[in-house]
Amino acid sequence: MASSIREIKQRVVATKKTSQITSAMNMVSASKLKSAEKQTILFRPYMDKIESIISNLTNSGEEFEHPLLTEREVKKTCFLFITSDRGLAGPFNSNLYKLLQKAIEGKEYVVKTLGIKGYLFCKSKKLNVQGDITSLPDDVTFDHILPVIDKIVNEYLNYEIDEVILVYNHFVNTLKIEPTLKSILPIKQEFHQHNNEIKKIYDYEGGINCILDTILPLYIQNMVYGIILDSKASEHASRMTAMKNATDNAKEVIQKLELVYNRARQTAITLELTDIIGGANAANGGN
Repeated sequence: MASSIREIKQRVVATKKTSQITSAMNMVSASKLKSAEKQTILFRPYMDKIESIISNLTNSGEEFEHPLLTEREVKKTCFLFITSDRGLAGPFNSNLYKLLQKAIEGKEYVVKTLGIKGYLFCKSKKLNVQGDITSLPDDVTFDHILPVIDKIVNEYLNYEIDEVILVYNHFVNTLKIEPTLKSILPIKQEFHQHNNEIKKIYDYEGGINCILDTILPLYIQNMVYGIILDSKASEHASRMTAMKNATDNAKEVIQKLELVYNRARQTAITLELTDIIGGANAANGGN
């Protein structure tokens, strides 16, 4: 009985330590989520400005044609798979695994990964993954992911791939993230001129196509970076929720263990008292 009580006590202590760790991780993730949301908000005006410039170019009335804007027969699809570097984030990565596997069915494809977890998953499932492993730390910078994006754009321009689809988690709110497929190449978004926006008049040196050669890859680079910021917010929200649930579950386990511990301890005390009283009665009877 003493051994059983000791084991229960050890489990209570271990679970309390786990609860402290998960509670701390919950608070850290909450802080990182605020930072990620702030980065996303600050990044949006820059994207709006790029879209405004492209809108003025494409609605200028001049004729133009650009391969990044032109749809073609899809023979090979590139999936850019955005996951996390670390686990303990609830279903953040597992939902993306399922979405990717469903998306590649029946397609000629190649997968390029951003995030260690996605790379390891593709390798374990023997998917057609290309490129070196690229991590996605919490403080990911634009320069960190630029080589991967540039390589994808060049492969598209060289007709090595015919469309590019992002697989990532879209941040809705702290309790909801959505595994999402988003086509980024060819660029299908229509850049309409807003009614309340004054159309700016530009002089184009070298023609529209020359400018689009520069600004469209820049648009793709920044759109992917913005989506990565969105994914990071989703990751922190998912980890925050997972760690809160783990903390709540640990507290529930502790309550149950303490109840079992108290019952076992009371039983042990009762047995000791019974032995003492029995011994005393036997001694008195002997006299």
